[in-house]
Amino acid sequence: MSLPIWEAYALRYATVSRRPGENFISQDVHDTATSMDYYVWFLRNGDQTILVDTGFDQKAADSRKRSLLRCPIKSVQAAGIRLEEIKDTIITHAHYDHAGNTALLTNTCFHIQEREMQYATGKDMRHAFCGHAYNPHDVCELVHANFEGRVGFHDGTWEMRPGVTVHWVGGHTRGLQIVRVHTSRGWIVLASDAAHYLANLRQRSPFPIVINVGDMLDGYDIIESLAESPQHIIAGHDPSTLLEYKAAGPAGLDIVSLSQPIAA
Repeated sequence: MSLPIWEAYALRYATVSRRPGENFISQDVHDTATSMDYYVWFLRNGDQTILVDTGFDQKAADSRKRSLLRCPIKSVQAAGIRLEEIKDTIITHAHYDHAGNTALLTNTCFHIQEREMQYATGKDMRHAFCGHAYNPHDVCELVHANFEGRVGFHDGTWEMRPGVTVHWVGGHTRGLQIVRVHTSRGWIVLASDAAHYLANLRQRSPFPIVINVGDMLDGYDIIESLAESPQHIIAGHDPSTLLEYKAAGPAGLDIVSLSQPIAA
């Protein structure tokens, strides 16, 4: 039986200026300014829509000095998706930029690795290094959703739908997971923060926010083994995503179709 073909999209919702040296454990003192973009992703097949991550809001943007370009959830609506139709949302990990805005999604089940929830609510959060990228309010919203029966807990690799599989890699956090999607151009991998930038993976130089460097380095191998080719890997925060894929959806929303590389 042939696998379904999913359309996969990236939606940029925020950005911040950074020096490249902030993005790699191995730093170069000659690095010049760059930027980091923030995305959510969504997958469509017929009347099915799966959201991947939920971004952050204006309050978080202000407190962390990020430029919020648009509300990611309202932008998904503006792209023609009714929020009540999103039955499943994958949370790659519970950092503030991936797990905010969940209160806007009252009809969805949030899917997360169980070890990520254990980490985000456990003793490691007393350490500023571990906890600073988490927003306690966002974590509590997931706890509330769990009390409502709207959190799916997973352990390792699991299949959400035919053509959509999710894989634990860890490294960046205890429970980071990545998403593999079967598209018209083959299997792509939404690496999320397993590879903030493609250069992190290609140079085997991890992003500095990491709880287990060994798991992060092993995660690069997992990403490459799951993707159809190096050109089928979508980094979590790389500005190149917006430049390398064709625009989709309403103008001004910064949505690109990951099935349609510009160079193809």
